[in-house]
Amino acid sequence: MGLDYKSAGVNKEAGYQQVQLIKDMMKATYTDQVMTETGGFSGMVELSAHKVKEPVLVSGTDGVGTKLMIAQALGIHDTVGIDLVAMCVNDIICQGAKPLFFLDYIATGKLIPEKMANIVEGVANGCKQAGAALIGGETAEMPGMYSEDEYDLAGFAVGLVDKQQIITGKDIKAGDIAIGLPSSGVHSNGFSLVRAILAKNNMTFDHPYPNTDQTIGQVLLTPTKIYAKDILALIEAVTIKGLAHITGGGLFENIPRVLPEGLGLTVQREKMPSLPIFEYLQELGQITDEEMFATFNMGVGMVIFVDPSDLDTALKVLADNDAKAFILGQVNVQEAEVSFV
Repeated sequence: MGLDYKSAGVNKEAGYQQVQLIKDMMKATYTDQVMTETGGFSGMVELSAHKVKEPVLVSGTDGVGTKLMIAQALGIHDTVGIDLVAMCVNDIICQGAKPLFFLDYIATGKLIPEKMANIVEGVANGCKQAGAALIGGETAEMPGMYSEDEYDLAGFAVGLVDKQQIITGKDIKAGDIAIGLPSSGVHSNGFSLVRAILAKNNMTFDHPYPNTDQTIGQVLLTPTKIYAKDILALIEAVTIKGLAHITGGGLFENIPRVLPEGLGLTVQREKMPSLPIFEYLQELGQITDEEMFATFNMGVGMVIFVDPSDLDTALKVLADNDAKAFILGQVNVQEAEVSFV
């Protein structure tokens, strides 16, 4: 008997079944500007409906990293799609862009339609939170490259901003205020260190997490917070001078990315939210404060820079959106780009 694609490890029928399972999920994210149907060769979005004088498209791509290993170990696949959207959308909103649409890519060793649909369910939920349409994607069955239980995710987001309203950070000056928005947990960075901490303590992902009915793996899988709607509401009310998405590298690496040369931020550490997961990981791994702040978000997911005259308005708008914002610190002329008091 001759070979066929299925005997080589690729099941086309499973792929067709997956498309049927995710069609309604995708359509639920569509905006009025979407011009395509699920299953086509590409996705289309109309821009003419947006009243923008000088339209600029802003794009971002990212993945979820080794956080996926926890999802795969525990068989929980419906949250990492939210992480995927968050990692892309939280980046493009740093330029003030309104998210328009999202595309995903899933690579796996064996295509199990229900499992893939579970992943896409998370992506669709993330798109709803971001206000973006999920207009397409790709699932690649790649036996020999991945084991049957493994998969990897990548995403791509596109947003729109008026050229005159792009947020760059170039106008940040000494005396400006940094507002913090809390993270929901570890988000999607630093998981190689997380896994090393657990391995050092001979702990698995199903180890009980103290004072809860959850496992450590379930706590670590808490989805990344998506900040698009909070930031877009704030843009309508005040002038945002700069935005920093606190991803890999923590506060130490990401805040300087938006500050003009010669300026630094003095952080009021006591104003930062205290998330027990970071205290727990730091104690388990005997990690220094410096390493923690250089690796994890430490409870701060997004940093917003505003003029002091806009502070009260900004805090009110964010409070109205239940964003739980707090004053993180003040911009100063100093050698250290990020310091603590």
